[in-house]
Order: sequence, then C-alpha cells, then structure tokens
Amino acid sequence: MSTAPESSPTAHEVVIARHGSRMASRSEVFLNYAHYGRPDAPIRMDYFVWVLRSAGRTIVVDTGYSREGARSRGREVLSDVPALLARIGVDCAAVPLVIITHAHYDHIGNLRAFPNARFLIARAEVDFWNSRNAGKPLFEHSVESEEIAYLNGLVEAGRVDFFAGECRPAAGVEVIEVGGHTPGQAVVLAQTSEGPVLLTSDAVHYYEELEADMPFTSVTDVVGMYDAFQTIRDLVASGRVRHLVSGHDPETLERFSPIPGLEGTAARIGAP
Repeated sequence: MSTAPESSPTAHEVVIARHGSRMASRSEVFLNYAHYGRPDAPIRMDYFVWVLRSAGRTIVVDTGYSREGARSRGREVLSDVPALLARIGVDCAAVPLVIITHAHYDHIGNLRAFPNARFLIARAEVDFWNSRNAGKPLFEHSVESEEIAYLNGLVEAGRVDFFAGECRPAAGVEVIEVGGHTPGQAVVLAQTSEGPVLLTSDAVHYYEELEADMPFTSVTDVVGMYDAFQTIRDLVASGRVRHLVSGHDPETLERFSPIPGLEGTAARIGAP
C-alpha cells in the first residue's frame, strides 16, 4: 500500500483526543512484570478516542469510557467524549461510521452518542463476548454488561457490520484484525498527507510493549499478543506505516502536532 499524496482524496486528518487518565504501577500494567527484573514504579495511563477526517467524511474510532464505567473503576473523566468530540468539530449525531477496535469498557462506553452511525467490528470480538468464557473474572472485569447488551442490541437492529481478517470500509482506511489482547482486537491504518498512520488501539497500549516485547496485563491470548506485536513491526518495516499511535501511552500526544487551544488534549497528523 503506497503513501497517499497530499492531493489524494483518500488522505485523512487523524485526530487523537484524550478523554481520561489514571495513575497505576508498572506491575499493574505489564503482565508478570517481576519476570523482567526491573523495579516497580508509577506509570500513567491515558485514554483516547480517534477521528479520521477527509473531504466530506468523518469516521470515529472507538468511543471511550462512560461516566458509569469510569466510576466503577475509579477512572478520571477529563471530558465526556461527545463534548470532547464537539470541541474538535465532530457532531456525533452526524457521524456515519464508528469503527470498534474491541469491546472493552473504555472503547464502547459511548455507543449511544452516535444515533445515526453504523458500527464496524470483528466478528470474533462479538462472538467472544457472547461465549461461555466471557463471564470468567479475568475477562469480565474489562467490560460493562450493559454496554455489551447495547452492542448486541445494535447487532439485532442491523446497525453492525462484521469483518474477519481485513477490510476497507472507506478509501484510504484499512481495518486489520490482529487478536491477542482480545479475540477480535483490530488496528486501523489510515492514509494521510504525512504518510500512513496506524492506530494500534490496545494491540499496543504503551510504546514500551512493542519495543521490549512486554505484553499488557489484560490479555486473552498471550501468544496472539506477541504475534500482533510482530505484525505491527512488519507493517512498519515494510513502509506501510510511518506513524504509530499507541492506545494508552501518555507520550502519544507529545509525538504529534497539538491542536491549537487543545494542547495536552488533542493532536493531529495530516490534513484532509
């Protein structure tokens, strides 16, 4: 896949918007952290939603957590997601497509805010959260039952499109199923005027995960997570990805151009 030139109608502006944050410890976020022989230390985790904008089209990637999801886990709400999106010029009621990378509480907490959208998600993801293993404590703690029920309601209403492997929901946008973190974990590749951008979502929570082969603590398939790391490395090495956007690393916003008036809250790559 070639880099879309600046004049290409498939070139997007990618917006990264931070809606939440929390403090944790390294031993809480990296799986079996004691195995690495490193001292424990505080670490911040940020929570983002992403927007892909091109001429005449806006796509939202994930919807962050709700106030209820935040309250039950002691998460800080820096901004309600619909209000945050409005600040960057996105009217949730006018969004035609929401890509769901996976169904954890901090990614599907505001589906109701998009009354006219269709939703795209890997078939394996929805199947898993309706399987006999979904209620196991190691998995159940990452979801809100009401939010899964609402997602199922969207499926029943015919507003959800499924994919397996890879799909291209719009020109210049590719969604790739990588698994690992969850059975249907997906990443999103978007063409921009500054080169291809990969939104890793929770396939890479922290850049350190990818750099040091350190899986995140919440995972359904550890081997699958290692494989997802390698898939992403291969995409970068092949030239298909120029900019890597992590799912939760506070360093993310610092790597890209801040949006005036929203410094520390939102950054962008490229222009539509």
